[in-house]
Parts: sequence; C-alpha cells; structure tokens
Amino acid sequence: MTIIFRIAAAALLVGAGAQASGQTSETASVSEARPTQPPRADRRDYSYSRHGITISDPWHWLKDESYPQIDDEDVLDYLRAENTWFEANMAPHEALVDELFAEMRGRIKEDDSTVPQKDGDYLYWSEFEPGAEYRKFYRRPVAGGEAQLYLDATKLAEGHEYLSINDISVSESGRYLAYSIDTDGAERYTVHVKDLQTGEMLPDTIPETNTSLIWAADDTMLVYGRANENWRVDNVRVHRIGTDAAEDVEIYREPQLGFTVSPSVSGNREWLVIAAGDNETSEARLLPLADPLSEPVVVRARQTGVEYGVDIRGDTIFVLTNDDHVNFRLATAPLADPDSWTTLIAGSDEFYLTDFQLFQDFYVTEGRLAGLDQVQVRYYDDPARIEALSFPEASFTTGLSNNPEWDLSKLRLNYQSPITPSTVYDYDVASRELETLKVQEIPSGFDPSLYTVERMMISARDGVQVPVTIVYRKDRARSYPDGGGPLHLYAYGAYGYAIPPGFSTARFSYLDRGMAYAIAHIRGGDDLGRNWYLQGKMEERTNTFNDFVDVARGLVARGYTAEGKISASGGSAGGELMGAIVNQAPELWGAVVAHVPFVDVLNTMLDESLPLTPGEWPEWGNPVESKAAFTHILSYSPYDQVVAQDYPPMLVTAGLNDPRVTYWEPAKWVAKLREYKTDDNVLLLKTNMGAGHGGKSGRFEGLRETAEEAAFILWQLGLAQ
Repeated sequence: MTIIFRIAAAALLVGAGAQASGQTSETASVSEARPTQPPRADRRDYSYSRHGITISDPWHWLKDESYPQIDDEDVLDYLRAENTWFEANMAPHEALVDELFAEMRGRIKEDDSTVPQKDGDYLYWSEFEPGAEYRKFYRRPVAGGEAQLYLDATKLAEGHEYLSINDISVSESGRYLAYSIDTDGAERYTVHVKDLQTGEMLPDTIPETNTSLIWAADDTMLVYGRANENWRVDNVRVHRIGTDAAEDVEIYREPQLGFTVSPSVSGNREWLVIAAGDNETSEARLLPLADPLSEPVVVRARQTGVEYGVDIRGDTIFVLTNDDHVNFRLATAPLADPDSWTTLIAGSDEFYLTDFQLFQDFYVTEGRLAGLDQVQVRYYDDPARIEALSFPEASFTTGLSNNPEWDLSKLRLNYQSPITPSTVYDYDVASRELETLKVQEIPSGFDPSLYTVERMMISARDGVQVPVTIVYRKDRARSYPDGGGPLHLYAYGAYGYAIPPGFSTARFSYLDRGMAYAIAHIRGGDDLGRNWYLQGKMEERTNTFNDFVDVARGLVARGYTAEGKISASGGSAGGELMGAIVNQAPELWGAVVAHVPFVDVLNTMLDESLPLTPGEWPEWGNPVESKAAFTHILSYSPYDQVVAQDYPPMLVTAGLNDPRVTYWEPAKWVAKLREYKTDDNVLLLKTNMGAGHGGKSGRFEGLRETAEEAAFILWQLGLAQ
C-alpha cells in the first residue's frame, strides 16, 4: 500500500555506547601527528537575538558558510584534528577492535543470499560473495533458464569511498531496469536505466532524485521526484525513456513549505499515488498508471493533524487514517467519490493499526497489541473473519516482507527476536500454515539456550509504565552474584519509530562478556500506540529523556546493573537523547556513544534553509514564529544546555556529507563540551569525511565501525582484556 507520508530522520540501530579515559582539556596543535592532548576549537564571537532573547554561539563558525560545499580550511583542520585524536586514543585498543571485528564477522555468512521471490515472469534475489562489501542482484525466468546478473553493486562501488542504492525498479515487462545511486552520502541520487534484454546502458540519466522509481505507460515512462536546492522533494516528474531529463514533465509541485512528496504504485499496479505531507498532515492524489500525464484526483484535501494513506481495489479506495481515532481506522470510499469515507475497521484503544496491504482475494493488516507486532489476514467478503498469526516468544518483531504480486496465495514474512535469528517464512493463507524458507545462519555458532529474554515495565517519574526488553546470558549471575553488572541501554524515542526487539549478531560480543543489553521503549516512539508517540514530541519532548533516565535507574533498583556501569547509545534523534541524558544524569553512565547526534536543535530549527527544518516544525515546534517553542527547545537542546559539570566518557560520530544531521552539530557540541566539562574522561569525535548519515556503506567497513564502538564501551566499562 501507499503508507502514510511521514518524514523521519533515519534511526541508526547500532549496537552500543562507549568511551575512554585520561583526557585533559588543554589545547593541542592540530599539526601534531601523534597528539597527547585533545584539540580545542577557537571561541569566536557570534550572537543573535530572537523573541527578545540573545543567544551566544562562539562555535557557530564551525558551520561552513558555503555548505553544502565544505571547503573552509579552519573547519576541515579542526575535524581532521579530532579524527587524529580519535585515532590516537583508539590505537592502544586496536587489538581489541580486531578481536571484536573478527567475532562479529564470524557471525556473518559471507556468501549469503536472499530467498528468491516471484514477480511476474521472474524470480528475483540478491547475493553476497565471500569478502564482498556489496550485493549482486539476480533474476531467473520462472519457466526455467539461466540466472541473469542484472545489477552489480560491487562494480558500481569501484572507485568510490561510499555507495548507496536508493531504489531498484524493473519495468512491468521485465525489459528495463532503473536504479538510483549516491556515491558520497549526500543522499542526492542519480538514476540510470539499463536494457536487460541487451545489457546496454541507455543514455537516460536523471540527477538529484530522492524517491521511488515508478514505471508507467507500458514501460515508456518513469515517474520520480527530484530534490530541490534545499534537498527537499517538492515535485513529481515523468521521464520519457529515450529523452533528455531536461525535457521531463512536472505533473505535481507542492506549494506548502515543509511538505515533501513521494510517488508510489497501488497494489494492483493500476494507479499512481502521489503522497504529500509533513510529520502530522498528509494528502494523496491518484492518477492512472497508464496515463500519468492526466489530471490527478485528490482523495481528500489536507487537514492539519490528519494523516492518511491509500490503496485501491477495483472501484474502491481503502484509507488508513487517524481522522477519528489516534490509533487509526481503516475506511473505504468509492473511487468516484474518494472523500466519502466509511469505516471498515474502527480505531481501537488497545490495537494500534499501523499498516495494511491489499491483495486480490484478501488483505492484511499490521499493528501492535500491548507493544507486540501483530499480522492479521482479513477477507473482503467476510469482515468478521480475522486470522491472526501467533508467535510464542515474550518479545519479538514480525511483519510482511516483499510481496510484489497482486494475485498470490502465500505471504512472505520476516520474524526475529533478541535470541531468534532473522527467519523468512511463507504463510499459506488457505491452510494457515507457516513454512520456514530461511533462518539466518551464524557460521561461528549460536546457541539460543544460553540466553534469556525478559520484558518488563518500569515506572517513569510521572508514574507512566515504560516497557523494557532485556537480554543476557543465563550464567551472568555467576559473574555478578550480587547484581550490578554492566549493562548497555539503547533507545531512539522520536518520530513515532518503535525500536523492534530484533536479533543482532554484534550484540553477542557484549552478552558473552557478561553484559546485559536492554532496549527502552520510551515515549516518542509508538511502541504502545500513537499516543505513546504524541507524549514524546513538541511540548512533551522531555518525557523521552526522562523515560530513558528513569529506566536506567529502575534497572539499577532491580539489580540488573549499577550506577556508572551503564553504557548508552543512540543515533540521529537518538543522539539528541544521548545529549540530553548526559546533561541530566551524567553520573549514571560509564560510557555514551552518540551517532550523528541531533544536538544543536534550536539553531537547526531556526534555519529554514536546511533540508529538513520546515518539515520538522510539527515534530519539534517552530521557534522562528513562536517564542514558546523557542524557549522550550532552548530548555532541552543538548548543545545549549552544556554546563560546567563532570560528563561521562563519550564517543561522538559525524558524517561530513550528512544532509539530515549536518556535521557541525556534533562538531560544535564536542567543542563546547571540551570547554565546559570538569572531568578527565575521554571525549572523542570521529567524522567520516566521505560519508553521510549512516556512516560507511560497505558491509564490513560498517561492521568495523561497530567493532570500534564496542571496543570503546568495553574499554570504559573495564571489560577490555
């Protein structure tokens, strides 16, 4: 289906948090090859006033004024100096990094492949070759024949430090392939087109895109969205195969600042859906896929605070919306009268309806009940018939996988838990039986009986019960008979993104060294329904930070860990969380890792030229227009709230080309921390000079960064050998 349009900064679901010791705050020369003291960024006078409040920002200069081009040598020298300091501090632990990397790599099947999935006349899958950083994409005719390598990401990455593929789209006839790639992490993708019959690359090239690629009009047209100068997709265009991209026809332009647009296709592949929206409001338009240049039909005009997403079956539109219940309802409407919505599944206080997908003979709803994923098969001709899939574990994550065909009898699903490797199932709708197609292989071995998973509720300071998933080895009690052992705590807490209690091979490098690993399902995510998210945004944003701190204290009170033995990590908006919790309760943490942290919240929300800012105002507030929003954001923005106090050991990461959390946010934050902190704990900043929001892109290059993070944590918690 076309899911409800929401903008969300990418959550970095990485392993842990960490740090070092023995740091001083004295200035070091950036020219030293092996520094013995950390660098310090100069203070340069800069201030501004808004709403009668004056803000001093002496590290404002770290924002290169020529951004997105970054060529200020003072800025680059400082970032390089911080990288040198990072390398100098981590050098004594290189053997531990190597050991952890070898462990983590040993749990990965190097010659891995996905389960083939039928789409039209072909079966499609991808493979990793041993040692390869990137995938190869294959297909084979269903009727039989040789496998065809139709896209080689390893070859595309040659000569590049970074590679990301945004979308791969094979045309309906199976003849053409369109794909979009980014080679520097800036998330500005270039589209290329290939003739799969001849193997020829067509001259068609479309720059500056950042949406799905939709084939239309009997494979003669390609629909996409182009990013503007502010990295926002505010338009949808049609490209005719064989023509210059400069001749592409714009079929929709979004007039509202902060709204972005995205094209998708209906489940029956008859309709093009253009979704527009921000973090709280959405609007959808329909056009026949056979004629994308026709006049679009608006399903329902936008209403502030109302979100909806649509799919079509026959002459009926299905609508998922929060218009009359916070946990969403599913409605239908005649295609001839798309604004006339009739409830099919009513909204529920208990069941949170998160998604649906239509098929020819049945449809599937997905959601959460008491915080656990639910998958339900439903029938058009019998609304009372609901077949819910059940799973035995106390904490797990599951959902539909890739199901591209309209007429099918088996559903492809994924399932995993903290101690159950990722499992691919086919669910036979008629027999209601699950067939296991693939279980993630752990080459170095894995015994789930060694571990235990618990799900508990811990009281926050306002009395709200916060769910926590925790996993640890069953023999951990022998290492820490009085309790109080080391524990890692992870969360995100923003945009209504629920952290799934899934399987992580890297996590066992912590668990097998006696650590417990906990996920705090804090407000700001939608783990317990849409209200759970709403209670962690805008004026209630600080609930997110308080929940995380209170979960940590609750785990101490229950004997799972002790103050100062907790490591913590989060990325992007989860990095903002890390900044807030070290300001609020620095004594709790033995190590903290903040990945591409959104910590300069006030300054970013004041700068509407930045890519995401206008679309983020419904999430954080608009400090440009509202003094109340300005003062509230100022009250918790981690960069603005740095004070003279002891801070825990910290590792901070950044991406020079990151368009989501710009590199200067973590750089400014680290510079200010160096100035104010009163401790001797290590503070490290690592900037990926050739990557963006997600760090390094290769399979094993990224894994080595995970090993560095783990080494940092184990070092700071006294678990390094």
